[in-house]
Amino acid sequence: MSKILKKIGHIFLAIYQILDRFLITPISRVIYHFSERFKSNPGGVEKFLNRPHVLLYFSLFFAVGIFFLVDSQVITLVENEAEILSNQPVQVLYNKEAYVVEGLVDQVDIILTGRKSSIYLAKQLGEHDVVLDLTDYEDSNSPVRVPLSYNQTVDNISYKLDPSYVTVTIKKKESQVWNNVSYELLNENKLDNKLSVDQVTLDKTEVVIKGSSDALSQVATVKALVDLSNQKYSDAGTYDVSDIPLAAYDSDGRKLDNIEIVPETITGSITLGTYSTVVPIQVLATGDLITGKAISSITINGKSSYSLTIYGEKSIIDEIHSITAVIDVTNQGNNGAKTYNVTLNKPNGVRHMSESNARVVVSFGDEKQKTLDITNIGYRNLGNGLKVNLVGSTSVPIQVKGVQSVIDAINADNISAYIDLAGYSAGDYDVDVVIESDDPRVNYVVSSKVRISISEG
Repeated sequence: MSKILKKIGHIFLAIYQILDRFLITPISRVIYHFSERFKSNPGGVEKFLNRPHVLLYFSLFFAVGIFFLVDSQVITLVENEAEILSNQPVQVLYNKEAYVVEGLVDQVDIILTGRKSSIYLAKQLGEHDVVLDLTDYEDSNSPVRVPLSYNQTVDNISYKLDPSYVTVTIKKKESQVWNNVSYELLNENKLDNKLSVDQVTLDKTEVVIKGSSDALSQVATVKALVDLSNQKYSDAGTYDVSDIPLAAYDSDGRKLDNIEIVPETITGSITLGTYSTVVPIQVLATGDLITGKAISSITINGKSSYSLTIYGEKSIIDEIHSITAVIDVTNQGNNGAKTYNVTLNKPNGVRHMSESNARVVVSFGDEKQKTLDITNIGYRNLGNGLKVNLVGSTSVPIQVKGVQSVIDAINADNISAYIDLAGYSAGDYDVDVVIESDDPRVNYVVSSKVRISISEG
């Protein structure tokens, strides 16, 4: 308010300065001139000006003259200025039931030019309605250039729209029945970590999609966007959901904004559950110990074995059999023991784990070794329609390395060995033997290969 009053004060000051310069000072000079001329009749001018109606007539005459001069802009109180009204909405007029228009703009800038007082008045009185009128245009595959219009409310200002023209393409609107509405979960990360979505049921899977023929041909999926950020989803159970918005997407997953879907929203229900299972923490040791040393024992949170609870969807959780804790034992072994504070990483699909950290204590001892002969060698990834047989000796020597107490508990029967036949075709081959072990205290060395014969049949 103070700024407006200050501006008004400046305007009146400018008026006063103009009146003083062009009216009061010249009139004073004229009166002085007449006074000098009529010295022979002293007091004659003063008597004339002191008559009751003389000054009233003078004031009325000058006021009317100044009004016409200012109104006709012969006298300009302030210089012309320009102001931009940014991001003004555009109202588009056309038959939305029959046509689809491509290339529309949502907002434009209006540039107003004129006296500051007129611009201020235009901003206060105007609705600033910008209209793109397409009612007289027919559908065509060729773009047309259409002007935008603005309802100017003050006559003595000029305006310009940016942009002032829009190039649009008007096409006939077509419709198609889409009978395979799927769903997409939004903001699943805001759902309680112990909850998971067991089921989503949509009350309607058939909708009508509308648009130009080109736009309809791009539709690959129509999805109901189920938002899980609502705070009411706090416990396991079934919730009714209304006003689920629908959206159309192309084959690359891009949302199609030029597709109209009828109805715009549907209803449905969400069933939330909580599923968990207990899995052990499995220690994975990376790096090489000092030569002659081995791991004698491992404790996790003070126990020789430790398990935690994981939460998530049943189909995903049932495929997870352990959580890995990775430790680096490079150049370790001479210090007797080492403590690791490990951050446990959640596998994909796990929403929550009862533990996020583990304290792993590794003890070291002198490495010993022994040799075992194994015969129970399996195979994996054999191609369809093929069979395999061992050729020659079926026994393979394996060196078992670790501290004495650990390797004493290992025999040939509890060693899992296999050969990987991925990519092999019919023929004879020498193949490496792989030892499957999840015990970081033991190191297995296989120095020989097995001879196999693969045949069709």
